Amino acid sequence: MEFAAPAKINLSLRVLGKRPDGFHAIETLIVPLGLADRLTIEEAEEWAFSCDDPSVPGDEGNLVVRAARLFFAATGLKDAVRCHLAKAIPHGAGLGGGSSDAAAALRMLDAFFAANLGRDRLMAMAAELGSDVPVFVDGRPARCRGRGEIVEPAADFQEKLPVLLLKPEFGVSTPWAYQCWKDSRPLPGVRYEAQCFSWGILENDLERPVFQKYLLLPAMKEWLRGQPEVSGALMSGSGSTMLALLREPGVGKGLALRAREMYGEALWAFETIAG
Repeated sequence: MEFAAPAKINLSLRVLGKRPDGFHAIETLIVPLGLADRLTIEEAEEWAFSCDDPSVPGDEGNLVVRAARLFFAATGLKDAVRCHLAKAIPHGAGLGGGSSDAAAALRMLDAFFAANLGRDRLMAMAAELGSDVPVFVDGRPARCRGRGEIVEPAADFQEKLPVLLLKPEFGVSTPWAYQCWKDSRPLPGVRYEAQCFSWGILENDLERPVFQKYLLLPAMKEWLRGQPEVSGALMSGSGSTMLALLREPGVGKGLALRAREMYGEALWAFETIAG
């Protein structure tokens, strides 16, 4: 059995403040992408996990492994399966790769064993694994609140947006970005205000702390906003991926070439559809 684990972007992300439990309260619009990791599962004598990316941990540090442990503990089933993860989503990118992998693992195991846990129970299990995991259980555009675990389908969002994703070699720690949010300040010459469209707005409160440390990212944002193919640009989640909304599909290749000339050949680029 094979399942896709799609990446996501945050078209809007507002940080409302720190909660008594230590998490931050947020409001965000999350949209899935046509970029995905892939999980496969087959019967085996005992649990085994592998990944085509050697930098991905194969123990409890991996959300897929933790999701499997949680599933088998909750159902009492024997963990006699072999799971393989094929990575396409980069790490530390603000694209939700690890969280999506975890949700895909829960859904895949539920289907493979015909456990029929139901959406509510899968959502509750996903919330145990991380704030970003529940939104991937449905895999549709959604507005999330609380620490991210309150997921409401964004039924009014019907767009299919062409997007170019650009990520430098470095990643950004999500806990660090939230920790630094309160004391962060805007950088001169960088536009943080919401960018308005017929379907909603582009905005991200985590740009302030991340841009203060990683000066390449605000430079990329301002450069992207000045390109003729681009209608809007934003950092996704806690970064380090910058997203450019394209005025039409298919124009990302030339834009990516110019971006690599500007910011280095190691820049990862991927054109896809959001929605």
